[in-house]
Amino acid sequence: MGFDEKAATWDASKRRRELAKGVAQGVKDSISLDKSMQILDFGAGTGLLTREIIESVASVTGVDSSEKMLEKFREIGDSCITAHCDINKYQPNRLFDGIISSMTMHHIEDIEALFLKLYSLLKPGGFIAIADLREEDGTFHDGGNEGVCHFGFDTKKLEDIAKSAGFKSVKSETVYSVSKGEREYPIFLLTAKK
Repeated sequence: MGFDEKAATWDASKRRRELAKGVAQGVKDSISLDKSMQILDFGAGTGLLTREIIESVASVTGVDSSEKMLEKFREIGDSCITAHCDINKYQPNRLFDGIISSMTMHHIEDIEALFLKLYSLLKPGGFIAIADLREEDGTFHDGGNEGVCHFGFDTKKLEDIAKSAGFKSVKSETVYSVSKGEREYPIFLLTAKK
């Protein structure tokens, strides 16, 4: 089942809502958000992460490859804009103060190209705050691993990729943990500046 089919019931998951809150708190603890900021949320989905930070910024542009997910995202309000495309093909007419994302990166094959793209989308001094899984054994996704390119990440390697793309002040820390049965899946937040 693709993300378009999952969109209608996506937000019903308490686990997803709690994860978004945990990541949003990590973003707020790491980044000084303000009402002048124009933010990009890639892999924005229905806007679970955006809903948690929209009151702290001027606007959020949600980029996602699922049009049905973006239909839900648009319900957040007028300060939210959408772009239906893959992040690596996104060609905006402006640069952003910051880029956020939660649980999308493990679906993107070419991580080096992603970080170069994110760097190109930021204003000088802009930030990234990207949350995803630490390395895991492929058991995180209950419905199988179709569309999953990485079973989480080694954050040291990821930090090196970000630095190679030009980012400064690169760091990562665990900001949340997803419980599934007997298992805990740590979620990191990688932050950096252009």
